[in-house]
Amino acid sequence: MRILISNDDGIFADGIIALRESLESCREIRKIYVVAPDRERSAIGHGITMHKPLRAKEVRYPGEKSVGWMVDGTPADCVKLALEELLGEPPDLVVSGINQGANLGTDVLYSGTVSAAVEAVICGCPAIAVSFTDFKDRDFTVAADFTARLVSVVKKEGLPRGTLLNVNVPPGMPVGMKVVRLGNMKYVNIFDRRTDPRGRVYYWMAGEVMDLEDNCPDTDIGSNKQGYITVTPVQIDLTNKCELERIRSWRI
Repeated sequence: MRILISNDDGIFADGIIALRESLESCREIRKIYVVAPDRERSAIGHGITMHKPLRAKEVRYPGEKSVGWMVDGTPADCVKLALEELLGEPPDLVVSGINQGANLGTDVLYSGTVSAAVEAVICGCPAIAVSFTDFKDRDFTVAADFTARLVSVVKKEGLPRGTLLNVNVPPGMPVGMKVVRLGNMKYVNIFDRRTDPRGRVYYWMAGEVMDLEDNCPDTDIGSNKQGYITVTPVQIDLTNKCELERIRSWRI
């Protein structure tokens, strides 16, 4: 297998280092390519760089199994550049992560981690996005080991075209693994209004998460809170197919 790794926390983040080292130990993986941002680009979504050049600098790793580049662009830039220019041939799989912090429910729309996987799917490569749902714990061992096992299964079973897997691993020892749908949540008290030393008002975006489905156990949000690793198949076709015929009947 040939694996491409990216993320949105930056190429020197603990999560991507743990992921690379775990995948290097897999005998079935022949080559690992790491193409990731040169700095943190969290919550940038699927932004791409169109109005300035992209620069890629080679990063050296011990041994011969991994090669890498850091790019002064977004996660989507990194995957697009890797697949179109840096790699001689497409990889068998793209893995984005391991992100520090959850990407559950509607967060997938903002996440740079998930967007890197989405870009891979757009380019025709199967992909997995992996997040560790804790901001303080730096032990990515469980998440990295689970991802290595999942990579082997995905290689064997395959993924439908246009679909990626979004994985969220809780801190501590998981009680199990569930394949579940995305949950529905929103953020409340999003903006903190402040005043700078010159008396000018500014706003700091933060917010508290509100689960709109009250910890429903068949969602990634509810299951992750219960201590489960969650795996959600996510498709890039956002069309509400049930509404097509009804809206076609409108007299527009």
